[in-house]
Amino acid sequence: MILMSPPCQPFTRIGLQGDVTDPRTNSFLYILDILPRLQKLPKYILLENVKGFEISSTRDLLIQTIENCGFQYQEFLLSPTSLGIPNSRLRYFLIAKLQSEPLPFQVPGQVLMEFPKIESEHLQKHATDAENKIEGKKIGPNVCFVSSKQCSGKEAILYKLETVEEINRKHQQDSDLSVQMLKDFLEDEIDPNQYFLPPKSLLRYALLLDIVKPTCRRSLCFTKGYGRYIEGTGSVLQTAEDVQIENIYKSLTNLSQEEKITKLSMLKLRYFTPKEIANLLGFPPEFGFPENITVKQRYRLLGNSLNVHVVAKLIKVLFEYV
Repeated sequence: MILMSPPCQPFTRIGLQGDVTDPRTNSFLYILDILPRLQKLPKYILLENVKGFEISSTRDLLIQTIENCGFQYQEFLLSPTSLGIPNSRLRYFLIAKLQSEPLPFQVPGQVLMEFPKIESEHLQKHATDAENKIEGKKIGPNVCFVSSKQCSGKEAILYKLETVEEINRKHQQDSDLSVQMLKDFLEDEIDPNQYFLPPKSLLRYALLLDIVKPTCRRSLCFTKGYGRYIEGTGSVLQTAEDVQIENIYKSLTNLSQEEKITKLSMLKLRYFTPKEIANLLGFPPEFGFPENITVKQRYRLLGNSLNVHVVAKLIKVLFEYV
């Protein structure tokens, strides 16, 4: 079995998208070159990359190579939220098996957005669905609101740099009972002072922060720049849960810088710890970093990581149809 996660920089949407001309693609192109010449081909292949790889020339070369080698394959764009994990980390995956018959779930020319159904999970899924429907009737979802009114149309209070559509999407995510709450992934005992956002960051990036509470069922993708940069690198956690975030933001108008910092500090916003991000990525409870690895280095390593549960599920899918 070959497991591959080639360098993603040539395919990222915010990069130069050098594709096959980017030198960082060379190692992967070498693998594609030697694969047909192996005396014994691997029986299975699993590949991961960023969203954007699916429209690259490198992807086209990959498909051409594995088809010529006799593999049956399926492409996916998957996020951990599909498995009930409150973290968005959309990634491209390809699974392939050396056989003549198509995979039971194979859809030629399409990139699937959901996991294929595994026969052994059908009964368990039906039981879970039935239980969720019953629970849904008993109690309402524990929703993490970002506006003091319903997030729809002109009545939405846009106190941050967000569109009505973005607020509605977040509201829907926090209402999805099939996804766990963030509190299930948080550390019990930490020194919060080490992770609180500094006043300078609060003041400068207040309108760009993606703020979540422990009861929310969502978080942004954590990148290697988390803890160093703010915009687009991951969510921050509001630990003062009794403070109404919309009241804080609405009161910032016409305040001095010091007064704004005082108001924003009431939310007690902190970064997720490396351990908490590792939990969201599916690393086992006993996982840890060597003590000499700094927090900044831990964020960088985790930002380049995979979600363990997503990969495990795809491997299970491959071996289910042996």
